[in-house]
Amino acid sequence: MRFEFYTEALENVPKLSVDGTVDNSIHFSHWEGNSTPTEVKADTSTEIALNLVASPNRAALTQGVELVTNNHFDTDGALSCWTVLTGERALAYRELLISAAEAGDFSEFTSDDGIRVSIAIQGSDQASPNNDDGSPLARLLAGEEVDDDAHAYNLVLPRVEHLLTNINEYEPLWREGWESVVAAIESFERGKSKVVEHSDISVITLAPELFDGTGFSPTRHSAPYTAISKFARGKLFVIAIPTTSGWFYRVDYPYYSWAETVVRPHIARRDLGPVLQLLNSKEANPDGRWKTDNREMTSAVKFLDSAGTLAASRLEPDDVADVLQKSSSLAAVS
Repeated sequence: MRFEFYTEALENVPKLSVDGTVDNSIHFSHWEGNSTPTEVKADTSTEIALNLVASPNRAALTQGVELVTNNHFDTDGALSCWTVLTGERALAYRELLISAAEAGDFSEFTSDDGIRVSIAIQGSDQASPNNDDGSPLARLLAGEEVDDDAHAYNLVLPRVEHLLTNINEYEPLWREGWESVVAAIESFERGKSKVVEHSDISVITLAPELFDGTGFSPTRHSAPYTAISKFARGKLFVIAIPTTSGWFYRVDYPYYSWAETVVRPHIARRDLGPVLQLLNSKEANPDGRWKTDNREMTSAVKFLDSAGTLAASRLEPDDVADVLQKSSSLAAVS
């Protein structure tokens, strides 16, 4: 087996599309639209890859194809490709590999080391597989910033097993991100950040001290997704961040919901148009609008200013949840 990052040069070459879904290939992926064989399907591409290398039908499933490819770089992509390349030896790390993939793609906390491995590879605590900040591990190995996904794979794949077995040696790569995750979880455990469930809507209010002690900045901070995933149970998340003039809001679907999953339930997208009209009719801040926002893979709605940046709404969190919950427009559209 060998890896090559996907380019158009591979379009008509026999290949295994691991994690991403590229045309003219055999898929081992959880991305929507995949044609992954049913017998190996799972919630993350890394678990799919583990099922593949453990399968007695591996040769038939891969049809003798030796080329592994992917079209983006992130934790699940790197670990699933490494698993297929490594074969049965990867099975010794099954639990850790799946935990790290769930942390990277779904912002879920299933083990300490899973979070740490993911941060070292992907560099952030986020729901989206797309990471503009670059890989800390690739940066360490290159001695400089790495903004090319193909180069990141070439650097990281040979080092995956060492990372899995020596995670503490890489502490400088994950320490800051890990401390942020822990602080967010402790904030919920102490009741400073809170979740209130309204039927299938989770209203999450975040403590301002989570954000560097200086308050939330829409251009610098993101919500603590891993902690939210640990405590919220709804099919739609209303995330409210206090500011001196109101609340910054983002309405998100659960963070696994962008993928095709087997164990985790399907979360249908909703027609929120009428909800936005009602929210805007109730909104007292004329400098922002409630708008559909799908720039991120699980985002649904935000209250934004004219520049597309989070603005401070004057609606209270429970009022936003009440509008969402009571509106007849919550019928699924997918």
